[in-house]
Amino acid sequence: MSIPRPVSDSADPAERSSEQKPAARSGVRSGSAASGKEAAGTAAKDAKPRAVSARAKARSADAKAASDAEPGPAPGTEARAEQKTGQKTEQKAGQQAEPRAGQQADAKAEPVRAATALPAAVSAAFPAGAAGSPDGRGAEEAELPQGRFLDRERSWLAFNERVLELAEDPNIPLLERAKFLAIFASNLDEFFMVRVAGLKRRIATGVAQRSASGLQPREVLDLIWRRSRELMARHAATFQQEVLPDLAAEGIELVRWPDLAETEQARLHTLFRQQIFPVLTPLAVDPAHPFPYISGLSLNLAVVVRNPVSGHKHFARVKVPQSLSRFLEASPQRYVPLEDVMGAHLEELFPGMEVLAHHAFRVTRNEDLEVEEDDTENILKALEKELMRRRFGPPVRLEVEESIDPYILDLLVRELNITEAEVFPLPGPLDLTGLFGIADLDRPELRYPKFVAGTARGLTDVESATLPDIFGAMRERDVLLHHPYDSFSTSVQAFLEQAAADPHVLAIKQTLYRTSGDSPIVDALIDAAESGKQVLVLVEIKARFDEQANIKWARKLEESGCHVVYGLVGLKTHCKLSLVVRQEGDTLRRYSHVGTGNYHPKTARLYEDLGLLTADPQVGADLSDLFNRLSGYSRRESYRRLLTAPRGLRDGLVARINGEIAHHRAGRPAFVKVKVNSIVDEVVIDALYRASQAGVPVDVWVRGICAIRPGVPGLSENVRVRSILGRFLEHSRVFVFGNGGDPEVWIGSADMMHRNLDRRIEALVRVTDPAHRAELNGLLDLGVSDETDSWHLGADGTWTRHAQDAEGRPLRHVQDLLIDSRRRNRGSAAAR
Repeated sequence: MSIPRPVSDSADPAERSSEQKPAARSGVRSGSAASGKEAAGTAAKDAKPRAVSARAKARSADAKAASDAEPGPAPGTEARAEQKTGQKTEQKAGQQAEPRAGQQADAKAEPVRAATALPAAVSAAFPAGAAGSPDGRGAEEAELPQGRFLDRERSWLAFNERVLELAEDPNIPLLERAKFLAIFASNLDEFFMVRVAGLKRRIATGVAQRSASGLQPREVLDLIWRRSRELMARHAATFQQEVLPDLAAEGIELVRWPDLAETEQARLHTLFRQQIFPVLTPLAVDPAHPFPYISGLSLNLAVVVRNPVSGHKHFARVKVPQSLSRFLEASPQRYVPLEDVMGAHLEELFPGMEVLAHHAFRVTRNEDLEVEEDDTENILKALEKELMRRRFGPPVRLEVEESIDPYILDLLVRELNITEAEVFPLPGPLDLTGLFGIADLDRPELRYPKFVAGTARGLTDVESATLPDIFGAMRERDVLLHHPYDSFSTSVQAFLEQAAADPHVLAIKQTLYRTSGDSPIVDALIDAAESGKQVLVLVEIKARFDEQANIKWARKLEESGCHVVYGLVGLKTHCKLSLVVRQEGDTLRRYSHVGTGNYHPKTARLYEDLGLLTADPQVGADLSDLFNRLSGYSRRESYRRLLTAPRGLRDGLVARINGEIAHHRAGRPAFVKVKVNSIVDEVVIDALYRASQAGVPVDVWVRGICAIRPGVPGLSENVRVRSILGRFLEHSRVFVFGNGGDPEVWIGSADMMHRNLDRRIEALVRVTDPAHRAELNGLLDLGVSDETDSWHLGADGTWTRHAQDAEGRPLRHVQDLLIDSRRRNRGSAAAR
């Protein structure tokens, strides 16, 4: 087989790869659940040495710092980065890998061996699709080649390029294109704050190692700078040459100060004196005034003034207030950047001085957090101190206007102590995250058609003004939720609000990773505690960039009487779980919710997620055990319908992938379908490669980072990888296995990244209802279909958009199809 060679900074910019990170030990324990103990068979036993070997080969010295970041939070966003690894394995939640019921594995899973490159002569002797290898072993036993993993940083940049392609698409509503420009900029900000900053730190401390893609750390950093520069220039050009003129044609003008009419300038003069001038603070730089601290992501004006008496030039910095609108309305539908208005009034800030020049600039700093949880008695207080230090992280990027004076640029570079490679000259205006404000203008004809989610079919058959009886519906059946197509407020939110108000509810247990500032979820938990119910809330205060908000809510919950815990030392709690215990006659019944997304009513309207509402006793018992694990000292490692990380989830998935190989060899239906935000875990990817080699079809639907090389003859010719971006952020995680004709389906919180599988508490729940399994299987088929709009990943790491059919007709978007389906279903229900 032939694997594309790793490339360095000089490679074609279209080439994308993903850096290998250290994988944790993966082993499958024999099942103990009644439904699957005997079905684990030989495959489950032999998966353990394979995973252990893979972890030993993949481990690096900097496993903590090099954890993976996922893309950031908006349709096409969500970059997150390095997290510390918990070193105490006795503190990690464990669990068994539940085998498939009713099926016995026919063959042993083969151990993963060290990555070995195939010499050219060997590749020629064993061409694509060859079933054997030089040493006589079968294809599934052969060592996998080096270079089989795409570089993860390059793959992330390719993800953000797909976001940019949406902004460039003239078929997308205009204000949505402006929003995608803002999303691209916001994503890149977070990428530099976390991933680039972390890479620089590892290089500086000497712990960074060569990636699996073959690139040295310095090569990765160089390609990030080069590729980012290209994408930022393309981003600016899209705004200046496409979106800006199109906005003007629709009567929305973004202009600069010289383009304003005298009446508009006069109006802004008044606005400046009344609302802007009072909050500005010019900071001089001279022997008595050292160079001021420039906060991360702040927009600033670098000003050069001259003393008319002495003739001496001086430098000053004026920060653009973040409390004011980024674009000010000069007249209806005509907007000017705030820094332009400030620049036109600098004489009022420096009276008696001659203003010679002013230029905008922006600094990005390292804003990752490091909290030594093992060395502190109070994680909450330690995190608060670290949040104070975050704002003083070292600079990692300097954005300046192309027209900046060389004297000012030299001064900034010197004082900020950055390199020339970290300077990004761009056409103004800088910081296009401000386009979020423009995208929110009340011009519905320039936005996606309005969609209002309805109540999930399993909760009510006919739309009505009253909320459904959540507990009654759950007693009858499991309810599968698909947000935002199914309303969050009439399902998950109503579930917790009804539990808080129900006098028969005795206890509520809840995880909170991210939630909104005025969260009805938090209000419901507070109401429950104040009414005398036992309320346990596991708040993840280390949720990146939401730390301060989560600290606030943790304290508010504690003050109301909730029992608030912060999870396990060294592990983030990322699972999405709710458990309600209700007295019903002489018995207690447990009602559960397991989801893929946060308990966040606002993002639930923008993020695509799945959830399962169930009164199944097995799920209720599993959640009780898991919450006890999180709040106490339980060391339970076996669950009934859950797979949990950090000890069990990877093992369980690999065992099931290996089981598909056995099913395929036995002539039974076999396939693997995966939908995740990101996939970089080497153990899981290698299992997918071996399934492909054995002839098992593998479909992967990924939104962000992907380290798989699909379509490589002899390795991954049976692997297809697709990516879908659109009006909603694809956030759900789904795993479907053919299972010999009786598909097995799991949904949950975990992506296939080291941080999820090794350094987080994650949970997947097995979906048992046949209709739900068929629905989720069909959803994944729709996502990878050649008849829907998506990006296709090639073996060289290149993503290609497929938005038209062979005749040039536009392909339907999955999200549009799902919206239409919900509308039809509601119409049919109303007609009945």
